[in-house]
Amino acid sequence: MKKLGQKIAAGFLAVGMAVSLMACGDAKEGGNSGNSTSDGGTKDAVDVRVAYFPNITHTQALVMKNKKALEEKWGDSCNVSWTSFNAGPAEMEAIFAGEIDLGYIGPVPALSANVKSNGDVKIISNTTNAGAVFLKRKDAGISSIADLAGKKVAVPQMGNTQHLCLLNILSENGLKTTDKGGDVTVNASSNADILNLMDNGSVDAALVPEPWGTTIENNGNAEILMEYDEVFLEGNYPTAVVVASQDFIEEHPDLVQEFLEAHEDMTSYINENMEDALAVVNTEIEDATGKALDEEVVKNAFTRMTVDSKLNTQAIMTFAKISKDEGFISKVPEEEDVFTTEFN
Repeated sequence: MKKLGQKIAAGFLAVGMAVSLMACGDAKEGGNSGNSTSDGGTKDAVDVRVAYFPNITHTQALVMKNKKALEEKWGDSCNVSWTSFNAGPAEMEAIFAGEIDLGYIGPVPALSANVKSNGDVKIISNTTNAGAVFLKRKDAGISSIADLAGKKVAVPQMGNTQHLCLLNILSENGLKTTDKGGDVTVNASSNADILNLMDNGSVDAALVPEPWGTTIENNGNAEILMEYDEVFLEGNYPTAVVVASQDFIEEHPDLVQEFLEAHEDMTSYINENMEDALAVVNTEIEDATGKALDEEVVKNAFTRMTVDSKLNTQAIMTFAKISKDEGFISKVPEEEDVFTTEFN
């Protein structure tokens, strides 16, 4: 990971720490932030370190981990370890530090990592699409997007996928945030806190990923303002992607290809065995967080997203333009520097 580490050292100074400073969480350590698992280790085997979130939008990772698909594919030739994260910037920093080889992450943090590493963090596959809704508090006096003027809106994290979707919605409707001279206040809070903020009236609306959209809606104080297929590009945009370090791609292209084969297998399995997949996902969420989700919440959340490994490069590059316009990345990278899909 020397090459990546050297580029990052320079890249952080040049590009800045805007996104990571606004992160709402860190990688777990001990009982608080992240969760590493490994099945021991085999001498002389290749270490393959995979990052993921304990979230339904990272469903292939959860099912793959649960079913030990990589261990079965590689046997004693690889030592597989999984590390869970709560926020994209924390996972990015682990990749930069050479602690992660492959990762499931949101498309916007993936783009930021790509730019900061001068192209040494590559997007190699898609994971899920859509899976976010825009909610309004029932007593907030909001019946349309125009009514957001003068209101407070919450997102899980500044500079993340939902935040950029919100900024795009505001722009398309002639609205601006207060920091841009407008009158829409945007606050970043954890999804769990957003639930409480909606309850006590501290925010008027929120754009959140599933399963939090369903959870907040079911709580009774909020209702849908924009459904999952209205938030951005009619729902045809990635919620999560797979990234790999260029060093790992160059050193182990065969393993990257085999990892993607397992990822494809999990995609097919989930779509063909949805009921079983939902149970597995919930089991892994409980294992990582200590608490399972309500089964009906999981079922409804999955109706608002699609599990698909096909990359939508156009949507991701649209995010790149918005991210650049909003100051979260220093430049819009060239498409060929962002994606790698062939491994020789």
